[in-house]
Amino acid sequence: MASPTADFRKIVFANTLRGCQLFTGLPAEDLDTIASFVVAKEFAKGAYLFHEGSGSDGFYVVQRGAVNVHRVSASGKEQVISVFRTGQSFAEAALASAGGYPADARAIEETTVLLVPKADFLGLLRGRPELALRMLGSMSQHLRVLVGLLDDLTLKDVETRLANWLLKRCPRPLPRGVIEIQLDRTKRVLAAELGTVSETLSRTLAGFRDRKLIRVAGKTITILDPKRLEEILRRNLGEP
Repeated sequence: MASPTADFRKIVFANTLRGCQLFTGLPAEDLDTIASFVVAKEFAKGAYLFHEGSGSDGFYVVQRGAVNVHRVSASGKEQVISVFRTGQSFAEAALASAGGYPADARAIEETTVLLVPKADFLGLLRGRPELALRMLGSMSQHLRVLVGLLDDLTLKDVETRLANWLLKRCPRPLPRGVIEIQLDRTKRVLAAELGTVSETLSRTLAGFRDRKLIRVAGKTITILDPKRLEEILRRNLGEP
């Protein structure tokens, strides 16, 4: 008979899984089954969950904190693929590959994740085709993020990439008033996402600030003139 503590942990795990898009709408019995074999892992800020090429134990769901998934070039430059936060899943591709993980994953704050073991989950998938379809949908979403990242990195300079990044986080159609954007990552992580370094990002932000395009206060970036910022992006892209 399971102990009260084990039962409580299973309930907590099931609630975490229920909040993950991958498991949305899954029957309670399936969530309970998955919750019975997931493993909670805690990581200090800066600790690695796995490295590129390391053996894959399964995929992860963030219970709290944030995980930076990235690759490192031969020259040592880090390119961020995505930052995953509470309720998001990542590394699902490891289920379909006999190889290791395709990237590095590092906690960027104190983080707890649920490891969904590969063998147990694949066993469940064999009897749950609808869950397998959800997995394909999730991996498709991650692929769209990667394609979008590649598109953004082809933009010619950091100013253009930053303007594009800011405008992607604005409501549409663009309002005429100011727009506040809350940074949910460090400037170092944002710089890596934009394919640059912190110093260059800081100079570019300062340039936008000097041109009265934005105001920066802590984690808040206020876009003072969204329409003008869009005009600059279009001009940089050579669009009419």
